[in-house]
Amino acid sequence: MKIGLTYDLRSEYLAMGYGEEETAEFDREDTITTLEETIRSLGYQTQRIGSVKNLIHLLSTGNSWDLVFNICEGIHGSARESQVPAILDAYKIPYTFSDPMVLAIALDKYACKSYLERFGISTPGFALLHSENQINYLNLRFPLFLKPVAEGTGKGIYANSKVENRAQLLYQFKFLQKQFKQPILVEEYLPGREFTVAILGNGRKAKVLGTMEIIFKSSRHNSIYGYETKENCETEIIYQPCRDALAKQAEKIAIKAYRTLGCKDVGRVDIRTDAAGKPEFIEINPIPGLHPHHSDLSMIATQEGISYRELIHRIISSAIGRYKHLNVARVA
Repeated sequence: MKIGLTYDLRSEYLAMGYGEEETAEFDREDTITTLEETIRSLGYQTQRIGSVKNLIHLLSTGNSWDLVFNICEGIHGSARESQVPAILDAYKIPYTFSDPMVLAIALDKYACKSYLERFGISTPGFALLHSENQINYLNLRFPLFLKPVAEGTGKGIYANSKVENRAQLLYQFKFLQKQFKQPILVEEYLPGREFTVAILGNGRKAKVLGTMEIIFKSSRHNSIYGYETKENCETEIIYQPCRDALAKQAEKIAIKAYRTLGCKDVGRVDIRTDAAGKPEFIEINPIPGLHPHHSDLSMIATQEGISYRELIHRIISSAIGRYKHLNVARVA
């Protein structure tokens, strides 16, 4: 069975002139190397495909694969994470992780929260700002929290993303809109504990893999898990396995969000508590990072006694199970 690997290599985009923060979501060479070696160790053949443009070129020259392991984030467009799976759907090529619809909704934080809220999933009050004039009509309670509506890996989230008054709100809105050139999501700030919940599987069979609490070593970054803290997580953050009653509440919200959206194979859901200690949905990542040591998903797997090889095996097995004609190729 031949598995193709789609991904965005950070070094390639840096060489093209993109900045460090612009490429924060993309993978480093050691991640791709380890992922490919792990897939081969499971008995599969592999071919590196790379970015969406490489995928288009290879397809146009007659290449095909039994399955594509897709961790491509994309660089342009509000539905950029959907580009690779949409192309693969057109060619009827199976792939890991969620379909284009799920990826598009999940990337747009406003659309995602609006959708999940209709199904009773609790999330802090929020609004989408396209212009500074909308601030005059905002009906949310300070402190507020601002971030670009369609970014990941903490991009656009900094220590001053939390604002206490209208002047700070206006300043941060103008700053973010100028930098990211997209609408800005504003939410009522959640001051409590922060969890990230990993989930494996599909539909009703999807299960929580484990939960990890994000603990800040200092208040230097205003206890905000954003771009700066993620880039320096080894010195800024303690990742704590968490199995207490509050974590269990967070897991219930996470699994409901995952199933409601229709995520596939694997995902990670971020939860934070309000001032009263009630867990609230923040956002969901249906293509979580897969660095064997530094990515949240891999760290959760490790804390639960699951090796990186077993994690990748479970993801591939989950995908194969969704494509009935591939069942014969399942690796034991």
